[in-house]
Amino acid sequence: MRPRFEGQPIIDAYGDNGFRLAEQRFEGSILLTPRGLYPWSPSHAGEATVESLTPIVESVGEFDFFIVGSGAQFARLPADVMQFLHAERIVPDIMLTGAACRTYNILKAENRRVAAGLIAVA
Repeated sequence: MRPRFEGQPIIDAYGDNGFRLAEQRFEGSILLTPRGLYPWSPSHAGEATVESLTPIVESVGEFDFFIVGSGAQFARLPADVMQFLHAERIVPDIMLTGAACRTYNILKAENRRVAAGLIAVA
């Protein structure tokens, strides 16, 4: 899968079922990795699959934090996804999407190595 956007800019805005980064609007949920921005299919955390996280797994070793924005309501990732991530030595930090965007921006501003999976909110 090729990224829709190269690099990892700060998140300018979220809401209205999408995100704005580097003055570009992206509809739906997204994955942000050191390799770029990828569309992410889930509309809530329970829909995440191992396959949907391929860009995250492909960039293991390039980030130290994996932030997951679960949407407007807190929700956990499915048990099989959590088991898979732990087997890959990835420990997701799950929070509401708004908090995840802010945390991601803070970590990026501190030049920390971070990846994120962000569920779009209305």
